[in-house]
Amino acid sequence: MSACKEDDPRIDGIQSRIRVVPNFPKPGIMFQDITTLLLDPKAFKDTIDLFVERYKGKNITAVAGIEARGFIFGPPIALAIGAKFVPLRKPKKLPGKVFREEYDLEYGSDCLEMHVGAVESGERALVVDDLIATGGTLCAAMNLLERAGAEVVECACVIEIPDLKGSDRLKGKPLFVLVESQ
Repeated sequence: MSACKEDDPRIDGIQSRIRVVPNFPKPGIMFQDITTLLLDPKAFKDTIDLFVERYKGKNITAVAGIEARGFIFGPPIALAIGAKFVPLRKPKKLPGKVFREEYDLEYGSDCLEMHVGAVESGERALVVDDLIATGGTLCAAMNLLERAGAEVVECACVIEIPDLKGSDRLKGKPLFVLVESQ
């Protein structure tokens, strides 16, 4: 589901604060830069508020944020809805025993790790990232959480690149996005 199809005036403010950088990090990529959104306190707050309004009262016990930009949006959402924050990190960043999941990106491949014990069986989890492109990162995040026994309730992203059809790879899990790529 896309909030950008709703009539909420905050969506236009959020969309207008996302800068598009051509040919970054590789030729042909239209990078959706959220750093300009973060520089606008109102647009940043509106972004968090829209997610909190959606997830408050949904009995979500864990918000899993994908490194690195999911770390920006995930913790304030988790705090506001009374859930714990679970960092999903790049390889070799977490001490101790981890679950590991490799995945393909729009422009390469990568890996996510999560501490064993970060979520318990039966927990209700929300996966948060800044953007969905091909869906590989969100799928890896869902796989990590589900291997630990959590139920992934939904995935939430600020931006979707609909042409890449990443939502089609989410195994039927709902996706909530605020804006579509420019």
